[in-house]
Amino acid sequence: MRSQAVVRRRRGGGGGGGGCLRRPRLERRCRAADARGTLPRSCRSQPRRSELVGRPSLEYCLSVILNMGGAVSAGEDNDELIDNLKEAQYIRTELVEQAFRAIDRADYYLEEFKENAYKDLAWKHGNIHLSAPCIYSEVMEALDLQPGLSFLNLGSGTGYLSSMVGLILGPFGVNHGVELHSDVIEYAKQKLDFFIRTSDSFDKFDFCEPSFVTGNCLEISPDCSQYDRVYCGAGVQKEHEEYMKNLLKVGGILVMPLEEKLTKITRTGPSAWETKKILAVSFAPLIQPCHSESGKSRLVQLPPVAVRSLQDLARIAIRGTIKKVIHQETVSKNGNGLKNTPRFKRRRVRRRRMETIVFLDKEVFASRISNPSDDNSCEDLEEERREEEEKTPPETKPDPPVNFLRQKVLSLPLPDPLKYYLLYYREK
Repeated sequence: MRSQAVVRRRRGGGGGGGGCLRRPRLERRCRAADARGTLPRSCRSQPRRSELVGRPSLEYCLSVILNMGGAVSAGEDNDELIDNLKEAQYIRTELVEQAFRAIDRADYYLEEFKENAYKDLAWKHGNIHLSAPCIYSEVMEALDLQPGLSFLNLGSGTGYLSSMVGLILGPFGVNHGVELHSDVIEYAKQKLDFFIRTSDSFDKFDFCEPSFVTGNCLEISPDCSQYDRVYCGAGVQKEHEEYMKNLLKVGGILVMPLEEKLTKITRTGPSAWETKKILAVSFAPLIQPCHSESGKSRLVQLPPVAVRSLQDLARIAIRGTIKKVIHQETVSKNGNGLKNTPRFKRRRVRRRRMETIVFLDKEVFASRISNPSDDNSCEDLEEERREEEEKTPPETKPDPPVNFLRQKVLSLPLPDPLKYYLLYYREK
């Protein structure tokens, strides 16, 4: 009988899309198997492939397991996914939690893939890519975002992360992104427009709208402004570390995958840095620049820092004043601050499965193994379901939250064009 060792991921631990808290032990086991020769020679020399077929190479095994996600249990909706990330300590601050709850991750998926939106998994389709939620939450926490800061997203992709960051930066921040693929830029702009036009969260926050430019982030013009916060969403080679650091202001924070570690670098002085390794990750490497026929690179010009018009500043001030009035009215009515609308929770009767990594003598692969408690008979499960239904009163969904800001603006004795200007001409 072939021997096997099983390493179970505890809930709240394990690997994420691009990250894994158990990676050192996993890597040691894989490399030990490789050293013993129990990983076939054909597998060791096999290049990476887009799918797991047959016996994979050692490096490919690691990358697949690290990118499969599953650091936390899947949610049935965006709120439940965030609850799981909080429970697992990936989300640790209120600002980050509010930003994650405000933007539904499923809105950034193509329609045919939305069923996977609330799983802690990375997703890729063509050039469109989203990292696992546990990775984005670690990045957001490490960036230590504050209102009014400037942010540069290298490899901005769908704009999901940039939009969440924009909710924290507020109207006087700077929010720029560089993306290599023009089709992804168009996709990001569509998603941003959809969020601004339709999401009630837009009225709950003062939003710093991201601006995206097409180009290779390794070809940014040397005369560009420096930023308070920088994130790179692709693996950075060691030779590009200094280039990335130079994008930072003194006191700024850079978060990037460096040598298979998600790394936080703080610029403490003109030539002084503090480095902290956050967790092990596996990211696709940065694509090297393609030089033109003349041998010169195509420099990327970042968007200029926009100066807001007096009209726009007045709109921000009026909306802020109305929000304060709404808050004061709520305090006087309820005797406390605004409360979060209770979230509807579906009652579950099925048991969650545990993510498991299996090591065999001849190969390494990732799979799902049922929790031993799942071996109960169908009769036991049906009886348990009936008991829970008898004990638990029927739940009803709460009424959808009210957009008080919109109601208040529409009730003002103002011309309709001015009302709609204050609402950014939004649809709902």
